Order: sequence, then structure tokens, then C-alpha cells
Amino acid sequence: MTVTPWDDYPVHQSSNWIAHVATSDRNFYDRYYFNVLDTQGRFMVVMGLGQYPNLGTTDAFATVRVGEKQHVVRASKPLVDRSDISVGPLRIEVIEPLKRLRFVVEPNEHDVSLDLTWEGFGPAIPEPNQFIRNGTRITFDTQRLAQMGSWSGTITVASEVIDVKPETTWGSRDRSWGVRPIGEREPEGIYRDTVRPGGMWSYFPMRFEDHCIYYICSEGADGSRSLEQAERVWLDGRVEQLGRTEHAHEFEPGIRLLTGSTISFPDSGIDIRCTPLLANFLAVGTGYGLEPDWRHGMYQGPDVVVQGITYEVPEIRQMGAYAVVDHAARFEYDGHVGYGLYEHSFSGAMPKYGLE
Repeated sequence: MTVTPWDDYPVHQSSNWIAHVATSDRNFYDRYYFNVLDTQGRFMVVMGLGQYPNLGTTDAFATVRVGEKQHVVRASKPLVDRSDISVGPLRIEVIEPLKRLRFVVEPNEHDVSLDLTWEGFGPAIPEPNQFIRNGTRITFDTQRLAQMGSWSGTITVASEVIDVKPETTWGSRDRSWGVRPIGEREPEGIYRDTVRPGGMWSYFPMRFEDHCIYYICSEGADGSRSLEQAERVWLDGRVEQLGRTEHAHEFEPGIRLLTGSTISFPDSGIDIRCTPLLANFLAVGTGYGLEPDWRHGMYQGPDVVVQGITYEVPEIRQMGAYAVVDHAARFEYDGHVGYGLYEHSFSGAMPKYGLE
């Protein structure tokens, strides 16, 4: 289908139809990401929905951590209409762009359903473009917007109903699009001999009483940085650049899982103490790459596929810590106390922290 409802809106960015994105790269994607965190650390939820136009698929997930169990419901279907942001029982409604959205998982045969409404806290802000080459090939060329906010509604997990109140249930969201590795693994060809040094990804969006801080540090094993962000954003839209950052992370022995951090902004005289409250092992079961049979953009067949999985956290935490981990967390500096996302990933060697 070439003509779709989106073609009736003035949103075109090229001479193509909306159904035909401007690049033929198989790895083009367009995704929503949300997290839902209880400021007391009782639960941590992550939801997402992505479209993969050049793979002809769309998929979505919700993963709920409560106690020592992590519950996942996920769905996939062929992509026909890019204005349709639903997959099986999961759907997103944009009530007021950049301010209010709704994420729904309709009741289903699995352990998770929910109906949550997002209310933005402060403006949605642009993050720096991430651009990485492997040899001559572009592997990352992505753009994101980010926003802090709060949630209201209900979460039902394993027959327990959790009442979600905006006073105590905060979170962050992002919208990202561009090129990054998705779907089934490709033959590596000459790139199989490419040296892949280790590195660190840390992403800490934080909400305080009258402002937010957005922090990103993507650092290689040699200390080089491919992406940085250090901004304090006030509710009226003012943005302060906080300068280069330094980090001191603390690890649980024997696992690539952080127990706390201090991040410093020497140019601004700010030191933030980061304390994780509850981890959600995001990379397990949701499509971020650990399972060979369920990756973002992977074709699952001509019909809608809906699956549910419940994991015991002690059984997945070691594996999950080798990829992206999302924590609900508390952040403190200069008398300010806030909450937000404490996301990290350490791959390969990182000599600064003794990782081999």
C-alpha cells in the first residue's frame, strides 16, 4: 500500500510517500520508549513500540518488574500503515503532542495489562545526534527527543492491580528514529575482522522540584566519547549547559551491575549522587538483542503474534547485566532530591573500572 492516512498531513520530508522512508537502509527505525517508576522503588515498568519500514514490521512490549519477578508481554505484526501505532493488545495514543500520551495494554491471556496516561513535566528537548561508523558503514545515525513526566492509571500484573498516582509515579520518555542495528543479524563480511573495543553507555534523565537534568555519556574503553549531554532544563524552557562531566561508578562484585554513582560537572560545581532503587533488566525478552528469536524488527509471520513471559529475576540478572539495564533511581545534589532513570550498559573491556 503506497498511499496511507499520513499522506493527508503536511509531514513529508522527501519526495517519497510516507510509507517509503528516505533511506533504503534495512536498519531504519522509528520508536517510542517510556518508563514508569515508583519513587519508593516498589515497581519499575518499561514500554516501547517501534516501526521498521524497510523490514515491513512493527512490534511493541511492556516489561514490569515487581519484587523478584519480571513480567513481559510483547507483540509483532507486519507494518502496513505508519499512522497505526498499535500492535495486538498494545497501543499508544497521542492525546496532545509533546504533553499528554496514553499507553494501553488491553487485558489478554498473559500476566500484564495496563492503562496509563503520561503528563509531561517541562518541555520535550532534543538530544544530540548519535553517529557511529564501523569501517565505512554507518551503524548509528539516530535522533531523539526526551522528556520527564508523571503517570496516572492502573497496572495489572499477575492479577494484582496497582493504582498509579502522578504524585509518586514519575518517569522519562523518548522518541528516537534513524539507523541502528535491528532485526536478524546480518552477515558481517569484511567487518567480522573489525576490532570492537569495549565501552560504557550511561543515560540518566532526572526530574527535580522545578527543573530537570539530562545526562548522557557514551565512552569507549580508551576514554573517547561518542555522545555527551549535560543540560539543566527549567520548566520555562531555559537550558543551561553544564559542561564536560566526570563519573565514578560502583559495581556489585562479580556482575556488571551498578550499585551507585557520583557524576560531576566540574565547570558548574555540581556533584550528583545517584542511588538505584529497583532494576528492570530491559534487554531480556523485549527485543533489545539477547534472544535470537525475538529482536526489534524481526519478522514473526503474516499474522499478529502476542507472547507473554515471566522471569525470575535471580535467574536473568547476570545475563541481563551484560546489556542495557534500566533502574528507577534517586538523585541528590545541593539540597535537591529528584527521581528518574538510571540506565547503563558496559560491554567488553573498560579499564577504568577493571572490566576485561
